[in-house]
Amino acid sequence: MKKLSVCILFGGISPEHEVSLRSAESVLNNIDKEKYDVFPVGITKEGQWILFGGDDYVMLPLGTWKEHPDNHPAAISPVRGQGLLTFEGDSVVRRHIDVVFPVLHGENGEDGAMQGLMQMAGIAYVGPHVAASAVSMDKTLTKLVVDHAGVPQAAWQLVRSAELENRMENTLDSLELRFRYPMFVKPAGTGSSVGVSKAADREALKQALVNAAKFDKKILVEEFIHGREIEVAVMGNGNPVASICGEIDSGADFYDYDAKYITDTSTAYIPARIPEDVQEIVREEAVKVYSAIGCQGLSRVDFFVTFEENRVVFNEINTLPGFTSISMYPKLFAASGIPYTQLIDELIRLAQEA
Repeated sequence: MKKLSVCILFGGISPEHEVSLRSAESVLNNIDKEKYDVFPVGITKEGQWILFGGDDYVMLPLGTWKEHPDNHPAAISPVRGQGLLTFEGDSVVRRHIDVVFPVLHGENGEDGAMQGLMQMAGIAYVGPHVAASAVSMDKTLTKLVVDHAGVPQAAWQLVRSAELENRMENTLDSLELRFRYPMFVKPAGTGSSVGVSKAADREALKQALVNAAKFDKKILVEEFIHGREIEVAVMGNGNPVASICGEIDSGADFYDYDAKYITDTSTAYIPARIPEDVQEIVREEAVKVYSAIGCQGLSRVDFFVTFEENRVVFNEINTLPGFTSISMYPKLFAASGIPYTQLIDELIRLAQEA
């Protein structure tokens, strides 16, 4: 049987570049090389595309992959039928690609930009298509869709960075009228908790807004929900299925970037420490959000479950969740009976089916 040609895209120009490298290392170590011809293509922080010529994937998170002697500059052509182009000396080599797996997080990876390139190129790819990717990446747009779907979520308010330059005090007054402290402040278009802060007073809120504005012109401010952080992995096209629920105990003030990827303070509980009937509600709401946004392939949907009443509150959706060795998405499906390598197979199949 002829092998499928699969291009694994990793890196990128977003602040989540390093997380992508770790995710790609895990995918490349777990994808079945007997089934697929694999082409690992990395994108540097400067935006250069490189076909990685090595097979020691630990070089990715170390950052040394860019210097491998067998590397070649590369690009995916938007012209249909051209596939993956590599520039080798004076020659351009064209390689047919059946499926692209964009193991990319954040800007130009999961916001619809890369998905648009694949659409133009006519290449199947893992994950939601352009519109769903764009809506999910912008948390304020996500909130509007989730409101319309009738899924409970935290109260929120949009702040634009331009407001901070001339109307900072008025903005702070408005937020203090709307919410009690603490408040969560998030850039509208980042993942992995990049730029997210928990503000306990007015000065902290001011600094949180300024910090979030470094990453996005749109800033989301949310009420604080006192509850467990619950995550659900969802997979599928027309009939999506949800994994069992997992729970994150950050071991910190909240589950920020450091708690996710740098420190060892966080603890994952699979299954989550919530009653069975509440788990079922979470799973149903996860599929509802996934379907309302129009996702396909995969997404991870995150919730809070309040300590006092076990009330289920939507937090956010991630259309290209982490695939590192410690990431919840593959761990949740492994606990649901689909091990990592089989999960990759299923995602590739869904990409071809979409």
